[in-house]
Amino acid sequence: MKPSTAAKPYQRMPLAANLLLHVGFALISLACILPIVLIVAISLSNEKLLTLKGYKFWPDELDLSAYTYLFTNSTTLVKAYGVSLTVTCIGTVLAVLLIALYAYPLYRKDFPFKKLFNLYLLITMLFSGGLVPFYLLYINYLNLRDSLIALILPGLSNAFYIFITRTFFSQTVPEEMVESGKLDGASEWRIFFQLVLPISLPVLATIGLFTTLLYWNDWFNSLLFINDTDKFSLQYVMIQMIRQAEFFKNQLAGTGVALMVREAVPTESLRMAMVVVSIGPILFVYPFFQKYFTKGLTIGAIKG
Repeated sequence: MKPSTAAKPYQRMPLAANLLLHVGFALISLACILPIVLIVAISLSNEKLLTLKGYKFWPDELDLSAYTYLFTNSTTLVKAYGVSLTVTCIGTVLAVLLIALYAYPLYRKDFPFKKLFNLYLLITMLFSGGLVPFYLLYINYLNLRDSLIALILPGLSNAFYIFITRTFFSQTVPEEMVESGKLDGASEWRIFFQLVLPISLPVLATIGLFTTLLYWNDWFNSLLFINDTDKFSLQYVMIQMIRQAEFFKNQLAGTGVALMVREAVPTESLRMAMVVVSIGPILFVYPFFQKYFTKGLTIGAIKG
């Protein structure tokens, strides 16, 4: 009688290995959470005690002077928040759409100029015109000084993200699906928006997340193109605040009021308070994109 070739039933992981796995994940979670806890604790600490005793996960004395200094000119901060939110939302949507629109023809085998556009992308990845031509183009030719468009345009194109999206289309979107859409009389736009994009949510969410972080953390474009204080981004306003605080300390160093200024104008706790204030919207962005990650993985699992 031949031995049975039936598959063995699923065996549960040993208790020790399961416990070790949980401990490992707990340590990884702590490594991600503890830095944020430390930042919040420093932002709530007294500047003088920070200098004497160093950083602690629980402040010796709760002090809101960093947040008081940060919100001294709350009108400017609120305007900067609005500018960053507007630029981030509009820029992310446009960037993801343009990247997908550029990558889709490169994925199609019947696109006649595929090599030419691939070469163009590769050249833009390897070579750059430099900062001076970049500045002259936006100021002298496009006349975008003090315009929010100047904060949006630089982040719209990214050759690396286009290559990633093209590769994802090639590996995930079957040519047969596109051909079936054509046979049903669907236009290229309808195939792109109703057939290709819904099954490409993982790559679109990934690119959208990276682009969101890029726009939200940008301060350099405000430095280059914006002179109107009402149109400064949040990060640039915060950089100005910390520079002003350091300037006051350096100018009054060695004088009789230096200690008073140090307590009234904190620097270390102010930096951490800026991180806490600016990290808020990003914490809400991650769950939004995580939903699409999960949905994309589920679709892939069902399709097999």
